[in-house]
Amino acid sequence: MTFMIWIVVSLALAAQNPAPASQRFDYLVRGDFFAGVAGDEARLDKAIDLCERALEENPAHAAALVWHGAGLLVRASHAFQKGDGAAGGPLVARGLKEMADAVMLAPDSPGVLIPRAAVLLEATKGMPPDMGRPMLESAVQNYEHVLEIQAPIFKTLGDHAKGELLFGLAEGWNRLGDKDKARKYFERLIADAPTSGQTPKGREWMATGVVPKSNGASCVGCHR
Repeated sequence: MTFMIWIVVSLALAAQNPAPASQRFDYLVRGDFFAGVAGDEARLDKAIDLCERALEENPAHAAALVWHGAGLLVRASHAFQKGDGAAGGPLVARGLKEMADAVMLAPDSPGVLIPRAAVLLEATKGMPPDMGRPMLESAVQNYEHVLEIQAPIFKTLGDHAKGELLFGLAEGWNRLGDKDKARKYFERLIADAPTSGQTPKGREWMATGVVPKSNGASCVGCHR
């Protein structure tokens, strides 16, 4: 369940991207999606069906595509938990492709970039380095672009939103072996988002050079 809980937390960040209500597809899909992540297969199907209907009307609907890809990864997670690797493997491949295609359609949309980056950051933790590193590099670049896009409004964001983005960058660069960049973002995390739930991890890294493991259960409450 840790991976599934983490997906709920990570994808919820997309909802913090300031945008006109007419562009907020996540408002329509996220309730059913989060219920699906928690194990409600019927509501996950409902969320995926909503994405599919949106994509039927507009195949270039980037937000629908990134959420659909994420939904396929949740289905893959469910399949793997049941021991059905034959079903899970193709779902992972398709989900990753859809999220990448969504970024190609909307390369400057935080609501597309953040979900993809967050999922890849977590998914690559269990991969061999030769397979996972290119995906991790891509995730970090997505986060870097979000930070660039949000620079004019960054100070107005809440500590949770700032902290999650800065922690993702710090952790990503740390895993890529660039300690200088990791330190820069951990320092920003501590300075710019002092009340973020990620800030204690930043302080621990500064003291020990090690990122503490996440306790997924502690994150669920933010999104109830």
